[in-house]
Amino acid sequence: MNISQEKKDSLNAVIRINIDTEDYQARVEKAMKDQAKKAAIPGFRKGMVPVSHIKRMYGKNILVEEINTLLSDTLNNYLNEQQLEVLGQPLPQLNENKIYNWDFNDKFEFNYEVGLAPEFNVDFSSQDNLPVYKIKVDDETLASRIKNLRKSYGKMTNPDVSADDDVLYAELKQLSPDGSVFEDGISNITSVRLDQIKNEAVKATLIGLKKDDVVEIDLQEAFDNDAAKVAGLLKIEETEAADLKSKFELTVKNVNRLSESDLDQAFFDKIFEEGTVTTEEEFRAKITHELESMMVQDADNKLQAEMYTYVLNKINFELPDEFLKRWLKATNEKLSDEELAGGYDDFAKNLKWTLIGNRIIRDNNIKVEYTDVLDLAKQRIDAQFRMYSPQPIGEEQLGQYAVQFLQDKENANRIFEEAKSLKVFQYLKSIVTLNEQDITFDEFSKL
Repeated sequence: MNISQEKKDSLNAVIRINIDTEDYQARVEKAMKDQAKKAAIPGFRKGMVPVSHIKRMYGKNILVEEINTLLSDTLNNYLNEQQLEVLGQPLPQLNENKIYNWDFNDKFEFNYEVGLAPEFNVDFSSQDNLPVYKIKVDDETLASRIKNLRKSYGKMTNPDVSADDDVLYAELKQLSPDGSVFEDGISNITSVRLDQIKNEAVKATLIGLKKDDVVEIDLQEAFDNDAAKVAGLLKIEETEAADLKSKFELTVKNVNRLSESDLDQAFFDKIFEEGTVTTEEEFRAKITHELESMMVQDADNKLQAEMYTYVLNKINFELPDEFLKRWLKATNEKLSDEELAGGYDDFAKNLKWTLIGNRIIRDNNIKVEYTDVLDLAKQRIDAQFRMYSPQPIGEEQLGQYAVQFLQDKENANRIFEEAKSLKVFQYLKSIVTLNEQDITFDEFSKL
């Protein structure tokens, strides 16, 4: 057997594998003998089927299978021995001029295209500067958070007349250009939250309404052309909502108002562990601490996003783009040309980041331990639970959930890659200069 490499350029190569008869004959004969021992064929006792009969019936299939196995093993061994860092997977080159008889005497030649990882240098120091934000908890942010919590544990009432922040339980019917209800048009009974309406003029038309009142509403204007919001209200596809021009008739079925819970002990015990908060001052201090913790994470997420962009701009190198596009198409049969064109830039950026991160981890002997993966899984699960309840779950139960979550191979791989990426960020944060900047929550939100 002969294997060689022909470099097309610094990022592309062709690996050529030549297989002679003697390279595969012994493998094929052994495979046919093994098949003869296991085959259950009418007219023969099990284990007594002649090899010649197996060859006649299944010989070509066995030959193809053994050649494929030999190719795979040979190619993988060659890549490891030559320490070639390839991107994606080798793609077989089709050669219509070579036709094989598969008669156990053929000599085979197979060519594979490979995309090679580029050469680049990773050089970061204190000369690299990035901003890190220290977000202040202002009175407005604190008041908004407390109001939301009080509403979450408040009581639902049904006032006669709607006011700001109420929820209208209403029927929406699509209107024709002449203002009449569009026959067989879009309709849905849903809840319309007045505090989510962006346009103040539209909101004003929905304040002061009573049950059975009917008004006309432009949903696109009301929600500032938020297709996702409009689609959710009407139970239609987001693409359909984006193109929707019609106005709608809104008929009030009921007015719902969520009153705020009192700042009493019963409320405090619902939010925090019973008895840990007993006064309004302690409650405000606890919420302030939680907000500050959240904002530290928000600031760190912002730093990671800016560091990602900074690193990719500083370490700029080419990829074997045409090869990678062919590989993506070959391994994703449903991927359209339009989807490939629209998503390739993001794919390339993430691949570059992965290559840079792998180099940083390798050069600095950074380890990703199981405890890193487990702790990160616990953080992600805890954050998901907090979306539905501010009451944290116990550490033991959280650990059980995390172990169960990581038993899924796809989940485990995703969390491992995230943990690895966080290790890279932590390393970079220890090397570059971080310029701390004080900023209000409102100013940070605008970023």
